Amino acid sequence: MKISKNKKIVTEDERVDKNKYYSPSEAVEIIKSLKTSKFDETIDLSIQLGIDPKKNDQQIKIATVPPNPLGKKTKILVICNGEHTKKAEESGADFVGAEDIIEKIIAEKWTGFDVVIAIPELMPKIAKLGQVLGPKGLMPSPKMGTVTNNVEKAIKDAKAGRVEIKNDKLGLVNFPCGKKSFEFAKIMDNLYFLVQSLNKSKPASSKGNYLKKVSVSSTMGPGFKIDISLLKEELKKYDGVVV
Repeated sequence: MKISKNKKIVTEDERVDKNKYYSPSEAVEIIKSLKTSKFDETIDLSIQLGIDPKKNDQQIKIATVPPNPLGKKTKILVICNGEHTKKAEESGADFVGAEDIIEKIIAEKWTGFDVVIAIPELMPKIAKLGQVLGPKGLMPSPKMGTVTNNVEKAIKDAKAGRVEIKNDKLGLVNFPCGKKSFEFAKIMDNLYFLVQSLNKSKPASSKGNYLKKVSVSSTMGPGFKIDISLLKEELKKYDGVVV
């Protein structure tokens, strides 16, 4: 890796070795220094998991709030009734309703929101929204903490920058861990926290290496392949947990 003495950013080709495996901290340090756009890029992790995505008991579907929120404004829809309606409104939900909202989504194919929270009582009626919300990953789920009677907490978590981690049909998970403008330590804190959250969700039936391939990149920047052994070493220093 070549870095000029006057700290001027050198060309991407000189800074990025596509054949090298980096430690997470080294990769993030370079990503922060590369001038790849004029806007505040998101830093993303992409991880190939050692799971069989065809098996229901090996599906990864978790939601957690990292130590340093990403600051993204989230539009929240709460489908509820009774006493929950006032609680949802007072907690800052952008849209609140019951059967009326369900019919609006069906009739207009409306998806003008980022998160859907629902109370368990209404889930049988919400099931028919699967064709509209399912393809966009918006269906509420107990696993993701979005089917609950505690709508206040669910709204608070969503507004705090909740990160959802779900595998695709190839067993890949992709999720953000920070913004380029964040301090280096805050990005790393999020990265370690989210990877540990993923580790703790390893299915019991998944055998062998769980983290098979890891890479980190920014929105407009190049991807950096991560050395998994170096990732594990950094994670142990983070909280003393061997993964």
